[in-house]
Amino acid sequence: VIFRWWRISLRNECREARPGELKESHEDFLDDSSLQIQIAIIFGARVLEHVLNLCRGKFDFLERLPVPLLLYIISFLELEDIARLSQVSHRLKMICNSNALWEGIVENLCDTITPEMRELAQETGWKQLFFTNRLQLQLQLRRRRQKHAEKEKLT
Repeated sequence: VIFRWWRISLRNECREARPGELKESHEDFLDDSSLQIQIAIIFGARVLEHVLNLCRGKFDFLERLPVPLLLYIISFLELEDIARLSQVSHRLKMICNSNALWEGIVENLCDTITPEMRELAQETGWKQLFFTNRLQLQLQLRRRRQKHAEKEKLT
């Protein structure tokens, strides 16, 4: 682990100051709580946790992938695998339950999606729409039509 710092000042006596540098092995860094505290203060707890995991040999590249790329990868999985992946971490649970993922799944698997179905999905969520059986879906859509018709009568 290499930790570098620079002194920034308007004073003339500091203009010639060279950057400071501290090099430590992974084992020494794991034992150096003061350097860990400095990293947490400057970069945040998440960066410190990442560096500690790297020093321990724990590389979790999946967690660090951007969301659009994860959504693309997850879209190729079977439903059972998506359910298992959602149990890996809080971040993956959020992504596996996201409307963005389930909207793509519904669009890929359904022949047609009516504007009425889109409205229902916006209200209840795309995952809920996916797991609603056809009879229940038709019932929900009929109820929505009736509500809209009643509102139009009142106005």
